[in-house]
Amino acid sequence: MQFITLFDYVLLPFYLAIIYTIAYRIRNKKYPKTHPLHKYYIPGLTVKVIGAIFVSLIYQYYYGGGDTSEYFRHALVINSSANDSIGKWFGLITHTADWNDPAYFDYISQMEWYQDPSSYFVCAFTAFINVFTFNSYLPTAVIFAFLSFTGIWALFRTFAEANPKLVKPISVAILFIPSLFVWGSGIFKDTICMFSLGWFTHCTFRMLAQRDFSSKNISLAIFSFIFIAKVKLYILLGFAPALFTWILFSYSQKIKTPAVRVFVKGIFIIIAVGSFAFFLQQFGNLLGKYSLEKIAETSAITRDWIGYMSDVDQGSGYDLGDFSPTIGGMLSKMPAAVNVTLFRPYIWETKKIIVFLTAIEALLFFFATLKILFVIGIKKTWRTISGDPTIQFCLIFSIIFAFAVGISSYNFGALSRYKIPCVPFYAMALILIYYKNRPLNKPLIPFIGI
Repeated sequence: MQFITLFDYVLLPFYLAIIYTIAYRIRNKKYPKTHPLHKYYIPGLTVKVIGAIFVSLIYQYYYGGGDTSEYFRHALVINSSANDSIGKWFGLITHTADWNDPAYFDYISQMEWYQDPSSYFVCAFTAFINVFTFNSYLPTAVIFAFLSFTGIWALFRTFAEANPKLVKPISVAILFIPSLFVWGSGIFKDTICMFSLGWFTHCTFRMLAQRDFSSKNISLAIFSFIFIAKVKLYILLGFAPALFTWILFSYSQKIKTPAVRVFVKGIFIIIAVGSFAFFLQQFGNLLGKYSLEKIAETSAITRDWIGYMSDVDQGSGYDLGDFSPTIGGMLSKMPAAVNVTLFRPYIWETKKIIVFLTAIEALLFFFATLKILFVIGIKKTWRTISGDPTIQFCLIFSIIFAFAVGISSYNFGALSRYKIPCVPFYAMALILIYYKNRPLNKPLIPFIGI
């Protein structure tokens, strides 16, 4: 599908000019030259814009299409209904049009994802932005990048303001990791998720740590929560226990008696685990494939299919070994699943240049993790984690999420996209652990400056 045309290249400079005009005004107003975050704003936005354009060109001229082109095609169908009536356009973009309504047949029949709510949400969101970009792909993609940047920047601010001495390494962890600004910038589900996850984390921490219950902060939290739930509900399933742990360990520190503190923690953890399992069981119909009954089954089906396709076309599939399609069988593969998400593909497993770049990134994460364990030591690392609720939050979310995508992707190419929500949090955990025990003049990874 030819979704990038000459019209895109003509319009793109004008939209870039608008985006950067807005960006410079925001930076100069909120982050003047003396502000410690000033120098990161425009470079952070720029890598997102470059990432959006780069991945768009890859999908057009290398892959010849993909899910991003399908989101865009669906968006074109949605907006074409405006030629018929605004009412039909509104019904389609709000996903309220009845599948069986003959008045919508000409449009819905062209959209395979109309009955896939999460995918269609991205299509409708794209259609809305297309209204302002004359249905052109590249301008829409860079607007996606700009919106995503606002969420990533909010996440960066959250950690940077809490750790003002670590602004530079935090900027690398959140703004400048290649997989984040490439796969989290184009017309993808992942872009909307990173936008929403960044804002949701920022607003949640402001409410809990700074008691910011302003209408603006609450509204942003609700808005971002809905977006995540609409696109990738399982992100929230990983975020909830991590956030609960952060709240529990932050507030339990106020209990002065050690025995009482341990008892309270234990009771709350038992209640939390039980409640979470009960929720997954009772709301299985609502959660669909993310219910307890479906997770293991879906994982097994995906494993078999990706394995078959990798054998057929020599793709970039991976295998975690056989396991029964049950919760217990799936949990037995947790170490392997977390490992494949955070530290693979290994260099020798790569067959494509894009996967090779992912392997370099994974190798750096592996190196940083090993360096912490050897330089700081396992005991001291454990004490550091145990004493810092923010590190616990980052690790719990990243490990749960790494397990979820590692056990269900079975393809390094897909995994490089699906894993990006956990990447900045794992990187943050490594940075906080390391610099709580080592001086700033002894960087974790010297040649990249963190």
